[in-house]
Amino acid sequence: MSTPTHHLPFHELPHRSAPSLDLLQGTRVLDLTSSIAGPYAGQLLADMGATVVKIEKPGSGDDARAWGPPFLHGESLWFLSVNRGKHSVTLDIASPQGQALLHELVGKADVVLLNLVARAQRKLKLDSTTLRAINPRLVHVSLTGFGLQGPRADLPCYDLIAEGYSGVMDLTGEAETPPQKVGTPAADMLAGHDAAMAVLAALLRRERDGQGCDIDVAMVESMSRFMSPRVLPYLGSGELSRRTGGRDSVIAIYQVFGTADEPMTLGLGNDAIWRRFWEAVGQPDVAANPAYGSNAQRRENRSEIVQAIAAVLREKPRAHWLQLLGAARVPAGPIHRLDELAQDEALQAAGLLYRTDGPDGPGSQIPQLGLGIRFDGRTEGTQMPPPRLGAHTEQILTSWIEREPSQIEQLRAQRVI
Repeated sequence: MSTPTHHLPFHELPHRSAPSLDLLQGTRVLDLTSSIAGPYAGQLLADMGATVVKIEKPGSGDDARAWGPPFLHGESLWFLSVNRGKHSVTLDIASPQGQALLHELVGKADVVLLNLVARAQRKLKLDSTTLRAINPRLVHVSLTGFGLQGPRADLPCYDLIAEGYSGVMDLTGEAETPPQKVGTPAADMLAGHDAAMAVLAALLRRERDGQGCDIDVAMVESMSRFMSPRVLPYLGSGELSRRTGGRDSVIAIYQVFGTADEPMTLGLGNDAIWRRFWEAVGQPDVAANPAYGSNAQRRENRSEIVQAIAAVLREKPRAHWLQLLGAARVPAGPIHRLDELAQDEALQAAGLLYRTDGPDGPGSQIPQLGLGIRFDGRTEGTQMPPPRLGAHTEQILTSWIEREPSQIEQLRAQRVI
């Protein structure tokens, strides 16, 4: 399925073309993962300059390639969001020939990313013991729902499942509504980030001692660690937080408020900001009230303070308040819809939101949301868009393990690739 050629929102984004970063230049990564978490880890490494080869099932590829609609140029937009900077090689790793080829590639790699449980890794001869016997310097990364050990290690897991385990769903939404999933695959993205961060640490250690590393990332644990600012207060006090629509922060005033038109966010995180807010809105006497002198006192009187702030902010539109409070250095902001986020001029100017040439060249431009990290003023390159399935099979088999064209054609005829 392809997207109609009519004008799409990303056509308004600035076009960007930039060379790759070189921080991980020369680092070879085999990405055998699918869906979101593992591919995101691979994309982060590619963004920093690693050569990332995505190993996919012949015919179908990464599960996320089928996640849609929406599709663009025949590709899932979910897939396009976490797979830039990679080469795609199709390989049947369940076949003896496919396993043998993969093991040859492992011998040339620095990192292998997997999202298979331990049982499946052993069955496919992808476990750390097998692969590090081939390449002792290998960084072997397992990114699963529950980790490689323990009573739940063999269970399947998606982002939704991990969010439920972590407690974040119980704290998301209004008190009178059922638990809600976070509006993005938070556990996937956090675990993928953890995997990439762990790879960097392992590669740094390898520079010192020459040894590879076994990395075990569990989505449930990554997502649960994300909840630390909620879990530790419960463990240390016994006070159980429940969902309140975000109106129970440890900061007394840290929530959404209505205005004369659109809602806004407001965070009065310390005494100086508290005073600046009331001075900005023309009520310095409230800031001077000794009953509100500390955050603890403001929490005790939160209800009446919230009512007072709500009454003030309802008087004028959001744009007025954002300009006024910005000038006073009071943390406040809009609540963007996705279309408003996409039109954010500051983010576009920063290079975070852009369009670039797709896998089929200038005629297949695609939107991208960038790394958002700059190294010496530069961020991720755009020369390697998310790949078509198997687009680089011949290139990688030729350059990495010196297969001849005739051998590659034979493998293709045998449906190994």
